[in-house]
Amino acid sequence: MAIRDELKKQERSVAWFARQLGTNRMACYRIFESYSIDTYMLLKISRALNHDFFALYSDSMKCEDIM
Repeated sequence: MAIRDELKKQERSVAWFARQLGTNRMACYRIFESYSIDTYMLLKISRALNHDFFALYSDSMKCEDIM
């Protein structure tokens, strides 16, 4: 959800996003719906959108309701 929201905020298309990640649009839609994500892919996404998505996970470590 956060990735799709950031992409929309930056007014970027899914096609642009797919090109940045070296993948196709369908793979991007799967990323948007995925519950978890590979850290290397999250790094590529963070770089493409110039946004630290790792911070979301770091912040969640501070919460007691993790699972």
